[in-house]
Amino acid sequence: MSLVQPTEEMSQQIRIELNEDPATRDRDLEIIKEWLSKQSHLPPFDDDQRLTTFLRGCKFSLEKCKKKLDMYFTMRAAVPEFFSNRDITRPELKEITSIIQVPPLPGLTKNGRRVILMRGINKDLPTPNVAEAMKLVLMIGDVRLKEELVGVAGDVYILDASVATPTHFAKFTPTIVKKFLVCVQEAYPVKLKEVHVVNVSPLVDTIINFVKPFLKEKIRNRIFVHSDLNTLYEHIPKDILPQEYGGAAGPIQAIHESWIKKLEEYGPWFAEQESVKTNESLRPGKPKTHDDLFGLDGSFRQLVID
Repeated sequence: MSLVQPTEEMSQQIRIELNEDPATRDRDLEIIKEWLSKQSHLPPFDDDQRLTTFLRGCKFSLEKCKKKLDMYFTMRAAVPEFFSNRDITRPELKEITSIIQVPPLPGLTKNGRRVILMRGINKDLPTPNVAEAMKLVLMIGDVRLKEELVGVAGDVYILDASVATPTHFAKFTPTIVKKFLVCVQEAYPVKLKEVHVVNVSPLVDTIINFVKPFLKEKIRNRIFVHSDLNTLYEHIPKDILPQEYGGAAGPIQAIHESWIKKLEEYGPWFAEQESVKTNESLRPGKPKTHDDLFGLDGSFRQLVID
């Protein structure tokens, strides 16, 4: 299933929002490519599509884009549990895809945002391997870097908490949650606009309060909890939601399966990406360590990503 791209009219509005000037876009791209070529610790990287997506995600701030790209490659070296063995046909990942569904929905909201739905399938199924589940999310993120051809205005996440249990939640340690959120917030050109939590239970407040210290303040202020789907429709049109959520986009299983098929097709590409990471021994100055990146030796109550 292909991602619906913005219409030309919508694209014009998105370009304004992302500070994209077609007259200078190619120049900015060349500046970033030249900068990359001079960074001895970064891998060769000549993917104009992905680099343009990074520029868009940084609203065409060259300095922000350089910082984001450096972190993108750094994370691949620092967190192998997320970025190695990214083969969707491996038994560990196949098990994950039978337990959870995390597909981007094909359509876009009226203001050009992509909606990603995350949910477990059955609360009685065993707790998944959390690192492998996060790996799946980041694999989809990398495919989107290549397939969001003209850019979108940001991401909207729907988190379905209907199968969340204390047993599942216990597997989400502060260490792995912070690593994942540093990756998402600092290494990917994502404009997270809203997070919507549906099918809530008393456990949801505990989960949100656990995660909030690891989120940027502006993201903490964009979390919405819905007691029913009617308030969700005020933010996300029904026509792009799966039928399980009162929408017209078909069954979520079909959307999920189309993404699994896509990830299988990307198998050779993921294998090639194994070596696309920093060589910290060549970084000018001091190599970045886990403590530099994640601050894992301190109190997690004190840790907030700037």
